[in-house]
Amino acid sequence: MSPRIGLDRATLLQAATEMADEYGLESVTLSSLAQKLKIRSPSLYNHVKGLPDLRRELALSGLSKMAARFEAVLPEACGDEVLHDFSVAYLDFARQHPGLYEAVQRAPDPEDRELSEAGGQVVSLVVRVIETYGLSGDAAIHAVRGIRSVLHGFVSIERQGGFGMPLDLDVTFRLLVDTFIAGIKALRVQGET
Repeated sequence: MSPRIGLDRATLLQAATEMADEYGLESVTLSSLAQKLKIRSPSLYNHVKGLPDLRRELALSGLSKMAARFEAVLPEACGDEVLHDFSVAYLDFARQHPGLYEAVQRAPDPEDRELSEAGGQVVSLVVRVIETYGLSGDAAIHAVRGIRSVLHGFVSIERQGGFGMPLDLDVTFRLLVDTFIAGIKALRVQGET
């Protein structure tokens, strides 16, 4: 294999993203990436420090794409539509980029300021969605954790082929989000009494 002319970090990251989305995050190794790019593995060290650095870059890319998707739907909706649109954007991202989705699920090293800030930006967008229900402080954080758990649970079961019955998954998803919304409204009412 001869060195590939014009290989840059963006090309490397795009190839790693394609591999992660098609075969899963664990399939992305320096060896497999080098093979895909038709280069020798040591050539990758001109662009990344190693596999942990590559996975960090995938997580940063995933968080950036996820945030852009969430920002795109937030101004368009109002009322319960905000949470529905956010939830659909979350599901669509996970379906279209399963490898990047997997990469963003790992908690960042607290010392990694850039990754923590990227994750914080996504969380702040989710908080904005939850705040439309009048929740703030601890109640908002609990609700953010709740919607993340609900959405991640659905994504994980769907990805593993766990929904075997012949019913429309999008209908199930909408019912799930509607149920969560009813719970948030109940939580808000409890907070008011």
